[in-house]
Amino acid sequence: MTKLTETQTIILSAGAQRPENLALPLPKGLAGAAAKMAVSKMIEHGWLQEVDANLRRGEPLWRETGDGHGTTLVVTMAGLQVIGIEPVVVKISVASHGGASAQSDAKHPPLRTGTKQALLISMLRRPEGVTMPEIVAATGWQAHSARGALSGALGKKLGLEVVSAKDDARGRVYRIGQSA
Repeated sequence: MTKLTETQTIILSAGAQRPENLALPLPKGLAGAAAKMAVSKMIEHGWLQEVDANLRRGEPLWRETGDGHGTTLVVTMAGLQVIGIEPVVVKISVASHGGASAQSDAKHPPLRTGTKQALLISMLRRPEGVTMPEIVAATGWQAHSARGALSGALGKKLGLEVVSAKDDARGRVYRIGQSA
């Protein structure tokens, strides 16, 4: 498994939670030559990609190209995979003949066994659910990365409904909702 720096992990995890996997803005305190060096290394590894920024949508600029346009940074599929997030290819919703809307089997790539994401999903499917300290202990992730995986990778990317409830004995317990 690839060893990431804390800065690389933060950039990739934050980007995985943003619309269209935008890697910007970079973490506070990362600017100038240090930002350029970190981003250059991540581009070399194929974890980030520089793309034309859509200024009409207000996408943040990484650099200006001089012609009134600029570029932004996005997390690539390789970048998602290196932090344990399986990229989602397509999610399709179809209407059933009964008039109600039903979620079809989404066109997701098969979940690889043995990944941290697969481990997280299996823990969330347990009847007793899982607590944040249990997720952190099992995956080795920091709590903010685990929360990002719950809301970004599982909720937004895979369309799984992650619910939480306060348990007097265990604290906050997370589960995959009944509809998932």
